[in-house]
Amino acid sequence: MSDLLRLATAGSVDDGKSTLVGRLLYDTKSVLADQIDAVTRASVDKGLDTPDLSLLVDGLRAEREQGITIDVAYRYFATPKRSFVLADTPGHVQYTRNTVSGASTAQLVVLLVDARKGVISQTRKHAAVLALLGVPRLVLAVNKIDLVEDPATVFADISREFGELTSSLGWAAEDVVEIPVSALHGDNVAVRSENTPYYDGPTLIEHLESVPVDAEPHRVGLRFPVQYVIRPRTADFPDYRGYAGQVAAGEVRPGDEVVVLPSGIRTTVSRVDTADGELDVAHAGRSVTLVLEDDVDISRGDTIASVGDAPEPLGEFEATVCWLAEKPLHPGARLLLKHGTRTTQAIVGAIVERFDEQELTTEPSPASLALNEIGKISVRVAEPIVADDYRVNRHTGSFLLIDPAGGNTLAAGLVGDAIAAIELGERV
Repeated sequence: MSDLLRLATAGSVDDGKSTLVGRLLYDTKSVLADQIDAVTRASVDKGLDTPDLSLLVDGLRAEREQGITIDVAYRYFATPKRSFVLADTPGHVQYTRNTVSGASTAQLVVLLVDARKGVISQTRKHAAVLALLGVPRLVLAVNKIDLVEDPATVFADISREFGELTSSLGWAAEDVVEIPVSALHGDNVAVRSENTPYYDGPTLIEHLESVPVDAEPHRVGLRFPVQYVIRPRTADFPDYRGYAGQVAAGEVRPGDEVVVLPSGIRTTVSRVDTADGELDVAHAGRSVTLVLEDDVDISRGDTIASVGDAPEPLGEFEATVCWLAEKPLHPGARLLLKHGTRTTQAIVGAIVERFDEQELTTEPSPASLALNEIGKISVRVAEPIVADDYRVNRHTGSFLLIDPAGGNTLAAGLVGDAIAAIELGERV
């Protein structure tokens, strides 16, 4: 059974991202024959000699007519070695929030640049956002390499500039790979190209197949947000009490000593149940029902954690947020905060600083955060949340800020100072 890689794409407008995604789907035979026929007919109608593979992913006619992609779409494809879930995000600067959504769970991001333009401001913005989100690995796809006069020099210059940027953003050199490609012609996507003799690295598909897929690092012990309390009260199960949810971090076994937070009550795991029977161990990402030795008062929103490194419930904390709403964020805003299975009222205290992703600097105490801006804020919650610092664990360190009136998501939040991991320039 092949393993799974979660990846996302990012890039600027007209850099060929839709064509590259279409090429990935086409070259891995992940599209149906009638879809290819439809794309071929549409391409002929546009006066093209070859199929426009971007039409495989730009599914909405209105988007195709405008020549832009504005949604986040999830694509699924596979090779004999690995399966893939790809979050295809838009390139327009006003849709940075979509990039945040698509890349938040990615193990790798393919970031595109147009070889004729190189690293531009939107490239720097995307890279900064991906660094804050803690994306482990990057691929820089230098697309349209066939359209420049001196491709070897152009590729070397872009690779050097991007390497300097990613180094300052905190990535190790071995976690960043640059590949010259032509999505239109398929060069170095699935097939190694004879047109790039200056490049001796893997094709994009080869790299995606071989890059290590690490599970979430076990930097913390068990984190199990309770989603539902199961009490059948039937003749067969008159006294059954189980706590259903998904293991957010670590692992759990029968016999493990755990603590229920925020109450702090200690107990022991009796069984780890699933619909298919009991488990000896459940790892991060597995949905299970925990049965405990003691009759403990637990409800949705509580967290069952390992005793050895149980986090202190947070009533007030600092966080890094990407503001996703048209209406700016001001100090004193009263919002809802959703963390794991708990939703509670929250008040934004101060906006501590705003992050400039172009200059890699910060501005202290701004008056507000506007759409797509990133900053550090202080938050006070009505009910404490059981969270880890985002840099320690992505799953238990993330949250959402929600409009209490309309229910819209206003911000993606990271517990702690994610900006601190970036090598900042001189502060304003």
